[in-house]
Amino acid sequence: MKELWIEIEKSMPSGLKESLLEAARNRCSIVLSDKADEPLVKSYGMRLTSREGGDITLIDESKIDVIDTFPKPLCLRLVVKDRKGEEKAINAAGKGVDYIVINCPNWKVIPLENLIAKTSGTTKLMAEVANSEEAKVALETLELGVDGVVLKTTDVNEVKLTLDVLASLERGGEEGRIPLVSAKVTLCKQLGMGARACIDTCEIMMAGEGMLAGCSSSGLFLVQAEVQENPHVEPRPFRVNAGSVSLYILVPGNNTRYLSELKTADEVLIVDREGRLRGAIIGRIKIERRPLMLVEAEVEGGRVRTIVQNAETIRFVTRDGSKTVVELKEDDEVLVYHQRGGRHFGTLVEEETVIER
Repeated sequence: MKELWIEIEKSMPSGLKESLLEAARNRCSIVLSDKADEPLVKSYGMRLTSREGGDITLIDESKIDVIDTFPKPLCLRLVVKDRKGEEKAINAAGKGVDYIVINCPNWKVIPLENLIAKTSGTTKLMAEVANSEEAKVALETLELGVDGVVLKTTDVNEVKLTLDVLASLERGGEEGRIPLVSAKVTLCKQLGMGARACIDTCEIMMAGEGMLAGCSSSGLFLVQAEVQENPHVEPRPFRVNAGSVSLYILVPGNNTRYLSELKTADEVLIVDREGRLRGAIIGRIKIERRPLMLVEAEVEGGRVRTIVQNAETIRFVTRDGSKTVVELKEDDEVLVYHQRGGRHFGTLVEEETVIER
């Protein structure tokens, strides 16, 4: 499990210290602070590391040559500006230092990549960060990430946002899971031309993975990514040809957006047939005019619809495979996310009665 430390300065108002510690109470393991703050830190059930002594002894790089003279557990704090700084950290890891806290004032990623690769398994590498965005980068660097972060902030909200980052990582990058059900196809109807959106992500999807989109937020169809081999075009496993620009699509936070709203760098959800979710960054949205197809299905006593491009590469996910829209027929079953209620600017309102047809 990745660790979260909070750094509080002696000069901070006592009320701010308490607010930061309260926000991190159930997740923060260690507080980096002055020895005078030890009673406060202990009152929140946390451990202290400081230069004046505590649960973990804190030293700086001037003490590297006499590491053996300090009691354990031991934490070394280093500023890494160049390769010499990296070498100091690597050498200290070989001498049995329990934690190394790294401050990278210039380059933020490459030094951490080098240190993760060379110290993994020998010490716990912690990165100093000022906000949740820096924390996310450090925790995902080289895919393995650092062992934890030391958050130095005066903003309580940044503590909460960093906790969200940690929680997401502990779920394996997944947003969780949603229940998908089988819907029975009742109608497939060719339409005229219209604008449809392809979502090109910064991820690679597998068979059975795609995105949830539909004409109403209460019925979203699982459209598979373009992963299928065929004799005419190469697979594009980063892409979902989601459908008409007016469709809803499920995004993180159990919210929906219109396909027409999406743009580069926005985040969407990749979903598999088991309902497992993971976030994906959009690399590009392609909107083009193409012939369209209406697909209608019955589910749990209701009727749901979607409009997709009329082409062989568009496939709906089923319980045991997928089926192209041009082969879809009445009584076929496809997977959908069926949710009662309405949406207010993408947010679910379960009690709202909405009629969409």
